[in-house]
Amino acid sequence: MSFAKAADELAVTPAALSFQIKSLEEHLGAPLFRRLNRAVELTEAGQTLAPGVSDGFQTLANAWRSTQRLQDDQSLTVTAGPAFTAKWLAPRLYEFAQAHPEVELRFSAALRIMDFGRDAIDVAIRFGKEEGDGLYCLPLTEEWVAPVMTPALAAQFPTPQSLTEAPLIFDDSIDFLNPPCGWAEWFAAMGVDFDPKHGAHFSQADHAVDAALAGAGVVLGRRALVVKDIDEGRLVTPYGVALSTGAMFRFLCPEGSEDRPQVKAFREWILREIDKTTHVTSRLQIVAPGERAR
Repeated sequence: MSFAKAADELAVTPAALSFQIKSLEEHLGAPLFRRLNRAVELTEAGQTLAPGVSDGFQTLANAWRSTQRLQDDQSLTVTAGPAFTAKWLAPRLYEFAQAHPEVELRFSAALRIMDFGRDAIDVAIRFGKEEGDGLYCLPLTEEWVAPVMTPALAAQFPTPQSLTEAPLIFDDSIDFLNPPCGWAEWFAAMGVDFDPKHGAHFSQADHAVDAALAGAGVVLGRRALVVKDIDEGRLVTPYGVALSTGAMFRFLCPEGSEDRPQVKAFREWILREIDKTTHVTSRLQIVAPGERAR
């Protein structure tokens, strides 16, 4: 609402801007602005035109940024949830950096679904059951949850029945799953009639896992967030039974960009890292919620 500021933003003189606006109004056949003493305001025609013009310029800007990124084979911007970033990506990044020193990685840890064009995102890693509509979508591996704890706690609670006396940790971030995959469902799978309600609740999965690592209790750990700790002995799964969540992490990127050098390198590295810990899953019996373990 300032011709002077608009002229400054466009790097033209106020006179040149006024001429362009006058030409635009003549072309449209209606005034777009009311010129007041020290201000301007939009006419009805201006109010009608402005939103569509703004959206059009935003679309053009997004397309321009997306096309510019096609020329860039050295930087890679990845968005993932805070828990996956903290517990899966961050502990493994050294290996990727060693293998691909030419790629500059940038991470945006957020649960908000980001726009590839507007937010200049190259790759998104998301958890759930939905498909990547209109995107290149690579399912990674199906997630399970299983009771995990420190070896010291496992010695105190050697059986599923004894676990009813243990301090339980609740990861509320998986409450959206349907069917539910919580403590009540896991105990039912083990044939133990127990529906715990009390314990420490965490809204962030990585905080729940950190509490278990500190020995504060037992958490139903999600595969991606605990598999490295299990493989390296910091956490254990003493009962050998996990619940299938029916959901998985997916590797998402704009269709057609999946074979850009840095995107392809990152995708192939993720798959190799997943393969390194498949033996952890192979040692578990995976059952669906509502089923009994054998």
